Amino acid sequence: MKVFKAIVAVVLTVALILVLEVKLPGIPPIAVFLNPATGFWQNAESKHISPTENLKLPGLIDEVIIKFDTHMIPHIFAQNDHDLYYAQGFVTARARLWEMDIQTRSAAGRLAEIVGPAALENDRYQRRMGMVYGAENSIRRMMQDPVMSKVIQAYTDGINAYIHQLSVRDYPIEFKLLDYKPEDWKPINCAFLLKLMSETLAGGSNQFAMTNTLKRFGPAVMNDLFPDYPFREDPIIPAGTKWNFKPLPIPKPSASFIAQMTDTIKTKAKVEGIGSNNWAVSGSKTASGYPILANDPHLDLTFPSIWYQVQLCSPDVNVNGVSLPGSPNVIIGYNQKASWGLTNVGADVLDWYQIKFKDNTKQEYWYNNRWNKVNRRVEVINIRGEQPEYDTILYTHHGPVVYESAAKKTAKSPKNIPVGDALRWIAHDESDDIMCFYLLNRAKNYSDYREALTYLTAPAQNFVFADADNDIGIIPNGKFPLKFKDQGKYILDGSDPANDWHGFIPYEQNPTVKNPPRGFVNSANQSSTDPSYPYYINWQFEAYERGKRINDRLAVMKNATVDSMRILQTDTYSIRAQNVLPAMLGYVDPTKLDDQQEQAYQIVKKWDKYFAANSVGATIFNAWWIKLYGMTWNNKFKDKNLLMQLPSADRTVQLLTKEPNSKWFDNVKTPIHETGADIVYKAFTAAVDELIRKHGKPGEAWELGHIKPMEVAHVAKLDGFGSGNFVSGGSGSTIDALVDGHGPSWRMVVQLGPKVKGYGIIPGGESGNPGSYYYNDMFQTWKDGKLDEMLFMAAPTDDAKQIKTTLTLTK
Repeated sequence: MKVFKAIVAVVLTVALILVLEVKLPGIPPIAVFLNPATGFWQNAESKHISPTENLKLPGLIDEVIIKFDTHMIPHIFAQNDHDLYYAQGFVTARARLWEMDIQTRSAAGRLAEIVGPAALENDRYQRRMGMVYGAENSIRRMMQDPVMSKVIQAYTDGINAYIHQLSVRDYPIEFKLLDYKPEDWKPINCAFLLKLMSETLAGGSNQFAMTNTLKRFGPAVMNDLFPDYPFREDPIIPAGTKWNFKPLPIPKPSASFIAQMTDTIKTKAKVEGIGSNNWAVSGSKTASGYPILANDPHLDLTFPSIWYQVQLCSPDVNVNGVSLPGSPNVIIGYNQKASWGLTNVGADVLDWYQIKFKDNTKQEYWYNNRWNKVNRRVEVINIRGEQPEYDTILYTHHGPVVYESAAKKTAKSPKNIPVGDALRWIAHDESDDIMCFYLLNRAKNYSDYREALTYLTAPAQNFVFADADNDIGIIPNGKFPLKFKDQGKYILDGSDPANDWHGFIPYEQNPTVKNPPRGFVNSANQSSTDPSYPYYINWQFEAYERGKRINDRLAVMKNATVDSMRILQTDTYSIRAQNVLPAMLGYVDPTKLDDQQEQAYQIVKKWDKYFAANSVGATIFNAWWIKLYGMTWNNKFKDKNLLMQLPSADRTVQLLTKEPNSKWFDNVKTPIHETGADIVYKAFTAAVDELIRKHGKPGEAWELGHIKPMEVAHVAKLDGFGSGNFVSGGSGSTIDALVDGHGPSWRMVVQLGPKVKGYGIIPGGESGNPGSYYYNDMFQTWKDGKLDEMLFMAAPTDDAKQIKTTLTLTK
């Protein structure tokens, strides 16, 4: 029977090849894709792998031994650092080459080269944002570093050693689907990966929306609805921390106007309610007497994963954790003495400046009371099947002019004056960010950790730390501009030097705490400090609920274990519901509800406030909150023709619990005057009625996991290459923040001590090949909220039962 099926498959394939041998415009060459000798058939991999493999590669200095464990995680043992990073590049490319290629193309604005005109606008935007410009500046600085230049070059050579041995039949399946071939890796691609991370974590802005909202409502409303510090907060650096430094003089605010040309611009917006968690607990609160560190960075969940697990071992280093495919070192992980983890700071390191040009030639712009030369950079965007596009980007001292307008009259300037919006972004600056992780990989103590962080420019991260000396600490760290308060809350006048960045906050004055009396440190993207910190980092951070829940649990925790931390990482208790649900319930009179509405009311009233996958109460509360928020703000701040900023969830909770008669609850489009109580009642009945229409009467169909299905999709959204929908709990305001395809991209818990032990899981597998068993072999463990013990070998001769195969590389 198996032979018959194989013959049928071959016959069908040959028939299709004969029918489809002519490539149609815009369609991949299907005959090539189906070719039995070189097509997708060759991408099928057996779970059974030879126990040994030997390869000769050019450029190695000595022998390298790579042990692959049962999940095909490589444990690389090299006799020198050159070979270590060469081998890391080689094995990463072997597992994730197409992912590396497509991500660097995306960052560099080169997708149209492979998919055609559909990607042109994306490519143009990336070029205008200065992604190439920033990567060029960063790689220039890194290649001037005598250590980093060798690391990056060795890593690059290892990747190319793999690419050069590939034949067409060995290409990853996506290359075959899209009908293009791998190109040589270049050192600048390592910088592109970091710029892509900066764009993901610090590339959004609400300055256009805030400026539009200011123009409509005025400063009094903005100060009321968009305060500089939230109603409730539990900051990363504990409130009341004393700052033992003399701050630099704070720049004086500009007296210049707020820019006007914002109406038609819809830039990439910040997303609220998605974030990461990390914390470290001192030995005084653990069963072992040594610190435990936990980290779960929340990002887009994709197949293949954004992370690649690896152990790197040479005479100079032995480190275990996850790397970014396309960049050397371990980014989050641990060694024998120390561990570290990351969450996003959300610092204001991206500002927009309105530029006034002299005339329509745009050769000069007005700055500091004189005309200044505009520099030009021509970006060539190659488009598959079409002629290249040439985009001339204007550069000012601020940075690239991303948006340009035709000449227009303004209230202050009746003449037709062409204007534009220039971008000042920390990701454009020279940097040596990879050195930060190179040093962290080798850190033995708190002092080493502090030194390593001085090299990080962007994206700013909350670096949590723990070591075997029983030290713990956390630093919201990066290169922070020295600004006056609220500088960058709105678009800035680009002609006024007072609006420029005035240097940077010294690294040693970044907010930090070491070994706090409470016995733990934590970050969940909330405010970095209380208002006593002398410098301005941002006016807006992620909501405090996740951080508050973590702090509440750690404060009462005793004799903590690795499993205590794992359970906390998957916690779905809602502080938001704790804060606001009693008030919401109090505004609803159940006697006025129909039978099914009253049934829903009783369910949510008895709800335990956990966003569990099988919770009906969570579904009702979530739908109710969304309706309440929308009814409060949409009729005032939503405009289909204008990008506007809506007030935060935190400000909404404050109004509901402290100012229920606020004018903001009134819908001016109705004849009655609504209060908070009216809106809460209307939102409840509307939410429940909608749930009934979509899912029937209250019951199993209302369980949260059915209402909000999750999927780990393929990075290019290719159908059939993702996980498919699965049931999950969590929300954007719970520790386990699973929502809209985002979630914990890596969960890690590390027990420090005489013998360190690490536990971790990614939502997928090590392989980027959908035809491999190792494409998603860790997904179920991740979905179940469990962790795998991470194999951490001291030498290749360790008797590790988990080892599946050994690859030996020789010159």
